[in-house]
Order: sequence, then structure tokens, then C-alpha cells
Amino acid sequence: MRSTAFLALLLSIPALGQQAAHFTMLPGEHWWAGVISQAHLMPFTSESTYQFDFDGNTDGNQGQPLLISDAGRFLWCDEPFAFQIAKGEIHAQSKSAPIVTGVSGATLREVFLHVSRRFFPASGKTPHPSLFLHPQYNTWIELTYNQNQKDVLAYARAIGANRYPKGVLMIDEGWFSHYGNLDFDRARFPDPKAMIGELHDLGLPVMLWVCPYISPDGQFFTELMLDHTRNKKTVWFVNAANPKQPAIMEWWDGFSAVVDFTNPYGRQWFKAQLDRLMKEYGVDGFKFDGGDASYYSAKSMLGPSKAFDPAVSPNGHTEAFSRLGLDYPLNEFRATWKMGGQPLAQRLRDKNHAWADLRMLIPGILNQGIMGYPFTCPDLIGGGEYLSFRDAKTVDEELMVRAAQVHALMPMMQFSAAPWRVLRPENREIARQAALLHEKMGPEILTLARKAAASGEPIVRSLEYQFPNHGYGARTDEFLLGEEILVAPVLEKGATERTVVFPPGRWRGDDGQTIRGPSTQAVQAPLTRLPWWRHMQD
Repeated sequence: MRSTAFLALLLSIPALGQQAAHFTMLPGEHWWAGVISQAHLMPFTSESTYQFDFDGNTDGNQGQPLLISDAGRFLWCDEPFAFQIAKGEIHAQSKSAPIVTGVSGATLREVFLHVSRRFFPASGKTPHPSLFLHPQYNTWIELTYNQNQKDVLAYARAIGANRYPKGVLMIDEGWFSHYGNLDFDRARFPDPKAMIGELHDLGLPVMLWVCPYISPDGQFFTELMLDHTRNKKTVWFVNAANPKQPAIMEWWDGFSAVVDFTNPYGRQWFKAQLDRLMKEYGVDGFKFDGGDASYYSAKSMLGPSKAFDPAVSPNGHTEAFSRLGLDYPLNEFRATWKMGGQPLAQRLRDKNHAWADLRMLIPGILNQGIMGYPFTCPDLIGGGEYLSFRDAKTVDEELMVRAAQVHALMPMMQFSAAPWRVLRPENREIARQAALLHEKMGPEILTLARKAAASGEPIVRSLEYQFPNHGYGARTDEFLLGEEILVAPVLEKGATERTVVFPPGRWRGDDGQTIRGPSTQAVQAPLTRLPWWRHMQD
């Protein structure tokens, strides 16, 4: 079918260099776009209706100016563009840069290899191995804005006391006194160096939450203003109406000045604070939050504002912030732009504690991979939206367990809500077994990460990516870890079995049984089981 349509396909492709493009979908064709947070709406087909504009918007997650299809077609633009899908037609329009379209091969894998090598080649580097080898722990759900030395240490000690594997510990938002002043609040952290020393003794590398925003009041801000007045060294966006003042931006935690990382002094100022935290206290790395393109947009600024370089788009400022992470192997990002192929750990956008959001994790990770982001983490186990966890009675224990199982054979898994607090002993043990499985598979996952760093290929792959032309294009509730491991978590409340599509070959399960594909079978999956299989050579 696709070969006979090849001439028509070529005729539908616009010439290089124009700022508009149009595709007519082929029968049975599936498309994916670089809007990671909306991956659960993909793949797009001739029945889909959808529109999105990347200009100043990545919808709270990673963005990539790319569309690709499992018929080998692609669309790329170096700058943000808008596109619409309706009645089997795709229309794209760019305001400022040429749109590049083309065909490479006839499968999703072939076109991905082409676009990744051409537009976002692999760097050859991975984020820090600890992020893959062990589960991660984040203090956000347990402490939210009340990060403090006593409770951070209690959380950390509980990891070992409850026999969970040690791993990276992330101290989340609230360890400082003001945004932008990256030093420990001594009222909450009386001896941060001693705290980090104890965390290291417990076997936990330490990351700190940071963001590119500056509280516009207090002594710290006043001193920055004086430095700007005396030395003309400005770290933030300026106010177009009064260049002597910073522009103030609205974000989820209030109103702040925002650091301009395209300004060398802004980048240098921010980086110097990070380096001091590492040198003075022994901090190992950073969770980079914020930096969304929407917060660099004039729409988020109070009053008229401008960037130092008017040629840089809001998305370009997100990219500049993301590039800071390349200096720190132990990193994590939620919002990035055009950072495919780079050694950055990319987390999915915060999810609610809900079954519908659990079902978004696999599509999200699959889409990250084919957009050039292989080093991925599927949000926090059970969801990262903290309001769901304020009352332990509202926690769905079954959901927490199934979420831990989804994470177990992903490139990274991250706990936040403490299983020992929110789960009964029997469910706590099931979640612990998921963590132990991840640790057991850690060396194999790290090997896959290193291969991805060299080739650019996803660590987590869809069936369509690995086994094209078998009708797997829309299958997004199971995945392959690398080429050999098939994983089919349970994603429905109350389910103790699920239907699994087995690709061609012989597959040996975690239960010891062997199944031959291609086939579709019902598989038993009580709460204690994460169904997975390894491809066996005939």
C-alpha cells in the first residue's frame, strides 16, 4: 500500500525553504508530534482533529518542532510553528523559519533515524549513571513547601529502614529563603553541610530543586538592583517601559523577575550559585524546574517587556535554560525545547493521582523517545500533583502499586509519596519488589542508555517502532525496553488480567512460561504481578 502511494506522497511534499507545509494522510498512516504532554492523544490518524502552536508554548513539558509518521514522512522547523489536523489533512505554518519536509524509508524507525541524525544528533553522553541504576526519591509529596533538615533526614533514613534500595534523593522546592537566592534557609536547614554528609553516608546522592526566577523584594533583590545600577550587569529581563527595572512575570508560585540565560552575565550569575552549592555543601546535582516557554512570553509579563535579544523566541529562552543542565550530569528537566540527543534526564509533566493519568505514562515515554529524548522518567510514582496526597485516606493503594510497576522497567523510576506512609504492609512490599526489580535490571538499563547516547534511539520503544507493518501503530498500553523486553503493566482499576499483543518471536515471561508471537492473548496479572517477557532466540 505504501509503496504504491509513494509517488503521490512525494507530490504532496512542499519544497524546502517555504514557511508552510501540507500533508494528506495515507490510508492507515499514524503521526506523532513533539507535544510530549499530549502524547496520550496520539498517534494522529485520518480521524483525528487537533491543533497546536509551539510559539511560546510547550504545554508544560518537553517540546520538539517535529512531526513524523510510520510511513516515513517528517516535518521539522528550527523555530516554533503552528499546525492543524482535520479530515485527514495536516497544515503547518511558521512565522520565522523555513519548514523542512521529506521522506526517509517507510517505517517509524527509519524516519526517526534520519531526522535524529540530521536535526538533533546524539551527543554520545548520558546523564549520571545513578539515575538509571537505582530508584530515585523526591521529597515533594511528603514535605511540599515545608522542606526542612529534620524531615528530609527522616525521609532519607526511612528508605533504608523499610528496605527500599538506596538511590538519588531530590530535595524539592522550598529549601531556600527566596527564589533566586540559592542558599539554604538556615531556619529550616541549620547545618546543610552536615545533612548532606549524612545523606551521602546513607548512600544517597543529593540533588536540589532550582528554577530561573527571582523574588522581586528583600535584601537579596536590592543588592542585585544595586549591582545593575553600578556595574550595568543585569541578570534578568528588562522592562521595556523602564529599562532600569526588571520585568515581572507571573508563574505558578506568584510574581518574579526571570533570569535571561541568553545574557552571558545572567547565565554566569546563576551557574556560580550552583557551583558554590556543590563546593560548599557537597550537593551532587540539580532538578531544573520552570523555564517553560510560556513564562518567557510577553503574555506572562506584567506590563510591556522585552528580552535582551529580541531575535530570541520564548522557546529559545527555554532552550538556553536547558543548556545549563549540560554542565551537570546529575540533572532533571520537565520543560525543554529542541534538546533532542542531549544528556538530560527528562521527566513527564506532573500527573494527578488518577487512573486516567496513569494511562498517560506509557504514551508519554514512547513519544519522548521518538522526539529524541531517550533519558526519561515517568513523573512521580502515583502522581506529582501534591494536593492528591494531603490526606492519606484519599490515596488509592492499588493505583500506587500499579504506578510503581509501570516505573519499574522504565529508564528511571522515582518515588515521592512514601510507600511506607501511604501503603499497607502487603502493598508496601509489592512496591518494594518493583523497586528491587528496577535495581536488578539497572545495569541492563544503563547499557541501553549508553547505546541510546551513541545511536539516539529510544530506550523505551513502541511495538510499531521495533516491529513495523504488523498493525501496531496505535498500541500504546505496552512497551519494549530496548529490543528484547516486552512490558505490559495493568492500567485499569480492579483488573487482574489484561490483553497483551505479542510481536513476532518467542517470549519467555516473568512467570517462566513461553508465548509465541505474533499473537494476542489474555494474561493473568494479579496485583502482585508486573507482566513482562524477554525475547528468546529460536
